[in-house]
Amino acid sequence: MTPPSSPPDTTVKKPGRVRRPKSARAGGQMHAGPIAYVILALFTIGSLFPLVWTAIAASRDNNRLAQTPPPFWFGGNLLNNLDIAWNDANLGEAFFNTTIVAGTSAVTIVFLSTIAGFAFAKLKFRGRGAMMLIVIGTMMVPPQLSVIPLYMMVAKLEWTDQLQAVILPSLVSAFGVFFMRQYLIQALPDEIIEAARVDGASSWRVVWHVVFPAARPAMAVLGMLMFVQTWNDFLWPFLVLSQTGNPTVQVAVAGLGRGYTPDQSLIMAGALLGTLPLLLVFAIFGKQIVGGIMQGAVKG
Repeated sequence: MTPPSSPPDTTVKKPGRVRRPKSARAGGQMHAGPIAYVILALFTIGSLFPLVWTAIAASRDNNRLAQTPPPFWFGGNLLNNLDIAWNDANLGEAFFNTTIVAGTSAVTIVFLSTIAGFAFAKLKFRGRGAMMLIVIGTMMVPPQLSVIPLYMMVAKLEWTDQLQAVILPSLVSAFGVFFMRQYLIQALPDEIIEAARVDGASSWRVVWHVVFPAARPAMAVLGMLMFVQTWNDFLWPFLVLSQTGNPTVQVAVAGLGRGYTPDQSLIMAGALLGTLPLLLVFAIFGKQIVGGIMQGAVKG
Protein backbone atom coordinates (compact mmCIF):
# COMPACT_ATOMS: atom_id res chain seq x y z
CA MET A 1 0.00 0.00 0.00
CA THR A 2 1.59 3.32 -1.13
CA PRO A 3 1.94 6.09 1.45
CA PRO A 4 -0.17 9.20 0.85
CA SER A 5 1.71 11.93 -1.08
CA SER A 6 2.46 15.14 0.78
CA PRO A 7 0.59 18.26 -0.38
CA PRO A 8 2.55 20.49 -2.74
CA ASP A 9 4.36 23.47 -1.24
CA THR A 10 2.44 26.58 -2.31
CA THR A 11 4.49 29.16 -0.41
CA VAL A 12 6.11 31.78 -2.60
CA LYS A 13 9.78 32.30 -1.88
CA LYS A 14 11.00 35.85 -2.04
CA PRO A 15 13.98 36.30 -4.31
CA GLY A 16 17.19 37.15 -2.57
CA ARG A 17 18.30 40.76 -2.67
CA VAL A 18 21.11 41.30 -5.13
CA ARG A 19 23.79 43.56 -3.70
CA ARG A 20 25.09 46.02 -6.23
CA PRO A 21 28.41 47.73 -5.95
CA LYS A 22 28.29 51.19 -4.47
CA SER A 23 29.33 52.81 -7.74
CA ALA A 24 26.44 51.16 -9.62
CA ARG A 25 23.66 52.28 -7.29
CA ALA A 26 21.38 55.10 -8.32
CA GLY A 27 22.92 58.36 -7.25
CA GLY A 28 26.12 56.66 -6.14
CA GLN A 29 29.46 58.30 -6.81
CA MET A 30 31.80 56.46 -9.15
CA HIS A 31 35.39 56.09 -8.05
CA ALA A 32 38.32 55.89 -10.44
CA GLY A 33 40.88 53.15 -10.20
CA PRO A 34 44.63 53.59 -9.81
CA ILE A 35 45.24 53.37 -13.56
CA ALA A 36 42.89 56.29 -14.17
CA TYR A 37 44.75 58.37 -11.59
CA VAL A 38 48.08 57.56 -13.20
CA ILE A 39 46.81 58.55 -16.65
CA LEU A 40 45.30 61.79 -15.33
CA ALA A 41 48.53 62.62 -13.49
CA LEU A 42 50.58 62.10 -16.67
CA PHE A 43 48.25 64.32 -18.71
CA THR A 44 48.35 66.99 -16.00
CA ILE A 45 52.14 66.98 -15.85
CA GLY A 46 52.39 67.10 -19.64
CA SER A 47 49.97 70.04 -19.79
CA LEU A 48 51.71 72.04 -17.06
CA PHE A 49 55.28 71.36 -18.19
CA PRO A 50 55.46 74.15 -20.87
CA LEU A 51 54.19 76.73 -18.39
CA VAL A 52 56.55 75.57 -15.63
CA TRP A 53 59.50 75.49 -18.04
CA THR A 54 58.68 79.04 -19.17
CA ALA A 55 58.77 80.21 -15.54
CA ILE A 56 62.05 78.35 -14.91
CA ALA A 57 63.69 79.84 -18.02
CA ALA A 58 62.45 83.31 -17.08
CA SER A 59 64.13 82.99 -13.69
CA ARG A 60 67.57 82.20 -15.16
CA ASP A 61 70.05 84.12 -17.30
CA ASN A 62 70.88 83.53 -20.95
CA ASN A 63 74.25 81.88 -20.21
CA ARG A 64 72.70 79.25 -17.96
CA LEU A 65 70.01 78.45 -20.51
CA ALA A 66 72.69 77.78 -23.13
CA GLN A 67 74.39 75.14 -20.99
CA THR A 68 73.79 71.40 -21.15
CA PRO A 69 71.86 70.03 -19.37
CA PRO A 70 69.39 72.91 -19.08
CA PRO A 71 68.16 74.00 -15.65
CA PHE A 72 65.21 72.16 -14.16
CA TRP A 73 64.58 74.41 -11.16
CA PHE A 74 63.97 78.09 -10.54
CA GLY A 75 66.75 80.65 -10.30
CA GLY A 76 66.91 84.06 -8.67
CA ASN A 77 66.45 86.38 -11.68
CA LEU A 78 62.70 86.07 -12.15
CA LEU A 79 61.64 89.48 -10.80
CA ASN A 80 64.54 91.25 -12.54
CA ASN A 81 63.76 89.64 -15.92
CA LEU A 82 60.04 90.41 -15.56
CA ASP A 83 60.82 94.05 -14.83
CA ILE A 84 63.16 94.35 -17.82
CA ALA A 85 60.65 92.64 -20.13
CA TRP A 86 57.81 94.85 -18.90
CA ASN A 87 59.72 98.07 -19.56
CA ASP A 88 61.56 97.09 -22.75
CA ALA A 89 58.49 95.72 -24.52
CA ASN A 90 56.12 98.44 -23.22
CA LEU A 91 53.81 95.69 -22.02
CA GLY A 92 51.57 98.09 -20.09
CA GLU A 93 50.27 99.65 -23.31
CA ALA A 94 50.29 96.24 -25.01
CA PHE A 95 48.06 94.77 -22.29
CA PHE A 96 45.64 97.65 -22.63
CA ASN A 97 45.48 97.34 -26.43
CA THR A 98 45.07 93.57 -26.33
CA THR A 99 42.30 93.81 -23.75
CA ILE A 100 40.40 96.22 -26.01
CA VAL A 101 40.90 94.05 -29.10
CA ALA A 102 40.13 90.72 -27.43
CA GLY A 103 37.20 92.05 -25.40
CA THR A 104 35.55 93.82 -28.33
CA SER A 105 36.00 90.83 -30.61
CA ALA A 106 34.71 88.33 -28.04
CA VAL A 107 31.58 90.35 -27.15
CA THR A 108 30.73 91.05 -30.80
CA ILE A 109 31.31 87.47 -31.91
CA VAL A 110 29.13 86.11 -29.10
CA PHE A 111 26.31 88.56 -29.86
CA LEU A 112 26.29 88.05 -33.63
CA SER A 113 26.90 84.30 -33.45
CA THR A 114 23.98 83.81 -31.05
CA ILE A 115 21.59 85.69 -33.33
CA ALA A 116 22.83 83.91 -36.46
CA GLY A 117 22.85 80.53 -34.71
CA PHE A 118 19.25 81.07 -33.60
CA ALA A 119 18.23 81.94 -37.15
CA PHE A 120 19.87 78.83 -38.62
CA ALA A 121 18.56 76.59 -35.82
CA LYS A 122 14.94 77.68 -35.38
CA LEU A 123 13.83 79.98 -38.19
CA LYS A 124 12.65 78.62 -41.52
CA PHE A 125 13.61 80.59 -44.60
CA ARG A 126 14.59 79.84 -48.17
CA GLY A 127 18.21 78.85 -48.69
CA ARG A 128 18.90 78.14 -45.03
CA GLY A 129 20.76 74.89 -45.71
CA ALA A 130 22.85 76.35 -48.54
CA MET A 131 23.82 79.38 -46.48
CA MET A 132 24.83 77.17 -43.58
CA LEU A 133 27.02 75.10 -45.90
CA ILE A 134 28.71 78.29 -47.08
CA VAL A 135 29.38 79.32 -43.48
CA ILE A 136 30.87 75.91 -42.70
CA GLY A 137 32.86 76.02 -45.94
CA THR A 138 34.61 79.23 -44.88
CA MET A 139 36.04 77.33 -41.92
CA MET A 140 37.94 75.10 -44.34
CA VAL A 141 39.77 78.01 -46.00
CA PRO A 142 43.21 78.62 -44.43
CA PRO A 143 43.31 82.10 -42.90
CA GLN A 144 46.75 82.71 -44.44
CA LEU A 145 45.12 82.95 -47.88
CA SER A 146 43.25 86.11 -46.90
CA VAL A 147 46.27 87.94 -45.48
CA ILE A 148 47.39 89.64 -48.72
CA PRO A 149 43.99 91.00 -49.90
CA LEU A 150 43.12 92.00 -46.34
CA TYR A 151 46.40 93.87 -45.95
CA MET A 152 45.84 95.66 -49.27
CA MET A 153 42.41 96.77 -48.04
CA VAL A 154 43.78 97.96 -44.70
CA ALA A 155 46.60 99.87 -46.42
CA LYS A 156 44.13 101.54 -48.77
CA LEU A 157 42.03 102.65 -45.81
CA GLU A 158 45.23 103.92 -44.07
CA TRP A 159 44.55 101.80 -40.99
CA THR A 160 48.04 100.38 -40.58
CA ASP A 161 49.35 100.60 -37.01
CA GLN A 162 45.81 101.24 -35.73
CA LEU A 163 43.72 98.93 -33.59
CA GLN A 164 40.70 98.91 -35.91
CA ALA A 165 42.84 97.05 -38.44
CA VAL A 166 42.95 94.14 -35.96
CA ILE A 167 39.46 94.50 -34.49
CA LEU A 168 37.27 94.66 -37.60
CA PRO A 169 38.49 91.44 -39.31
CA SER A 170 37.82 89.50 -36.09
CA LEU A 171 34.23 90.62 -35.38
CA VAL A 172 32.63 87.55 -36.97
CA SER A 173 33.38 83.85 -36.63
CA ALA A 174 32.02 80.97 -38.69
CA PHE A 175 32.90 78.62 -35.85
CA GLY A 176 30.85 80.75 -33.46
CA VAL A 177 27.79 80.56 -35.71
CA PHE A 178 28.11 76.79 -36.08
CA PHE A 179 28.72 76.34 -32.34
CA MET A 180 25.67 78.36 -31.30
CA ARG A 181 23.46 76.69 -33.92
CA GLN A 182 24.31 73.22 -32.66
CA TYR A 183 23.68 74.26 -29.07
CA LEU A 184 20.36 76.01 -29.68
CA ILE A 185 18.95 73.10 -31.67
CA GLN A 186 18.94 71.02 -28.46
CA ALA A 187 18.75 73.61 -25.69
CA LEU A 188 15.88 75.75 -27.03
CA PRO A 189 12.56 73.90 -27.48
CA ASP A 190 10.26 75.09 -30.24
CA GLU A 191 7.35 75.23 -27.78
CA ILE A 192 8.95 78.10 -25.86
CA ILE A 193 9.35 80.15 -29.02
CA GLU A 194 5.78 79.41 -30.09
CA ALA A 195 4.50 80.41 -26.63
CA ALA A 196 6.37 83.72 -26.88
CA ARG A 197 4.90 84.31 -30.33
CA VAL A 198 1.41 83.62 -29.00
CA ASP A 199 1.98 86.19 -26.25
CA GLY A 200 2.69 88.77 -28.93
CA ALA A 201 6.48 88.97 -28.59
CA SER A 202 8.36 90.38 -31.56
CA SER A 203 11.42 88.70 -33.05
CA TRP A 204 13.87 90.90 -31.14
CA ARG A 205 11.95 90.37 -27.91
CA VAL A 206 12.13 86.60 -28.43
CA VAL A 207 15.87 86.88 -28.97
CA TRP A 208 16.40 89.06 -25.90
CA HIS A 209 14.08 87.31 -23.43
CA VAL A 210 14.13 83.71 -24.67
CA VAL A 211 17.20 82.98 -26.81
CA PHE A 212 19.84 84.80 -24.77
CA PRO A 213 18.84 83.24 -21.39
CA ALA A 214 18.72 79.77 -22.92
CA ALA A 215 22.06 80.23 -24.68
CA ARG A 216 23.89 81.78 -21.72
CA PRO A 217 26.09 78.71 -20.95
CA ALA A 218 27.20 78.37 -24.57
CA MET A 219 27.72 82.13 -24.84
CA ALA A 220 30.08 82.03 -21.87
CA VAL A 221 32.09 79.19 -23.39
CA LEU A 222 32.25 80.84 -26.81
CA GLY A 223 33.26 84.16 -25.27
CA MET A 224 36.12 82.51 -23.39
CA LEU A 225 37.33 80.67 -26.50
CA MET A 226 37.21 83.78 -28.68
CA PHE A 227 38.92 85.93 -26.04
CA VAL A 228 41.79 83.45 -25.73
CA GLN A 229 42.08 83.06 -29.51
CA THR A 230 42.20 86.82 -30.10
CA TRP A 231 44.62 87.36 -27.22
CA ASN A 232 47.03 84.78 -28.66
CA ASP A 233 46.69 85.89 -32.29
CA PHE A 234 50.10 86.77 -33.72
CA LEU A 235 50.31 86.71 -37.52
CA TRP A 236 47.81 89.40 -38.48
CA PRO A 237 48.63 91.85 -35.65
CA PHE A 238 52.34 91.40 -36.41
CA LEU A 239 51.72 92.46 -40.02
CA VAL A 240 49.59 95.56 -39.42
CA LEU A 241 50.88 96.81 -36.04
CA SER A 242 54.33 97.99 -34.98
CA GLN A 243 56.13 97.47 -31.71
CA THR A 244 56.50 101.21 -31.14
CA GLY A 245 52.99 102.27 -32.18
CA ASN A 246 49.98 100.30 -30.92
CA PRO A 247 51.32 96.82 -30.21
CA THR A 248 49.37 93.91 -28.83
CA VAL A 249 50.96 91.55 -26.31
CA GLN A 250 52.17 89.08 -28.92
CA VAL A 251 53.68 91.82 -31.10
CA ALA A 252 55.40 93.39 -28.10
CA VAL A 253 56.83 90.08 -26.90
CA ALA A 254 58.16 89.40 -30.41
CA GLY A 255 60.48 92.40 -30.03
CA LEU A 256 62.13 91.13 -26.85
CA GLY A 257 65.65 89.75 -26.75
CA ARG A 258 66.65 90.90 -30.22
CA GLY A 259 70.30 91.04 -31.10
CA TYR A 260 73.13 88.92 -32.37
CA THR A 261 72.42 86.49 -29.52
CA PRO A 262 68.74 86.56 -28.52
CA ASP A 263 68.18 86.71 -24.78
CA GLN A 264 65.99 83.67 -24.20
CA SER A 265 65.38 84.52 -20.55
CA LEU A 266 63.81 87.89 -21.47
CA ILE A 267 61.71 86.25 -24.17
CA MET A 268 60.44 83.68 -21.68
CA ALA A 269 59.75 86.43 -19.14
CA GLY A 270 57.64 88.31 -21.68
CA ALA A 271 55.82 85.12 -22.66
CA LEU A 272 55.09 84.43 -18.99
CA LEU A 273 53.68 87.93 -18.50
CA GLY A 274 51.52 87.51 -21.59
CA THR A 275 50.13 84.22 -20.28
CA LEU A 276 49.30 85.31 -16.73
CA PRO A 277 46.12 87.29 -17.62
CA LEU A 278 44.62 84.27 -19.36
CA LEU A 279 45.37 82.07 -16.37
CA LEU A 280 43.80 84.66 -14.08
CA VAL A 281 40.64 84.89 -16.19
CA PHE A 282 40.25 81.13 -16.28
CA ALA A 283 40.93 80.80 -12.55
CA ILE A 284 38.17 83.33 -11.81
CA PHE A 285 35.54 82.25 -14.34
CA GLY A 286 36.51 78.62 -14.99
CA LYS A 287 34.05 77.13 -12.48
CA GLN A 288 31.18 79.23 -13.81
CA ILE A 289 31.96 78.21 -17.38
CA VAL A 290 32.18 74.51 -16.56
CA GLY A 291 28.99 74.77 -14.50
CA GLY A 292 27.29 76.47 -17.42
CA ILE A 293 28.31 73.66 -19.75
CA MET A 294 26.89 71.06 -17.39
CA GLN A 295 23.68 73.07 -16.89
CA GLY A 296 23.20 73.38 -20.62
CA ALA A 297 23.85 69.66 -21.08
CA VAL A 298 21.18 68.79 -18.50
CA LYS A 299 18.65 71.16 -20.05
CA GLY A 300 19.36 69.85 -23.55
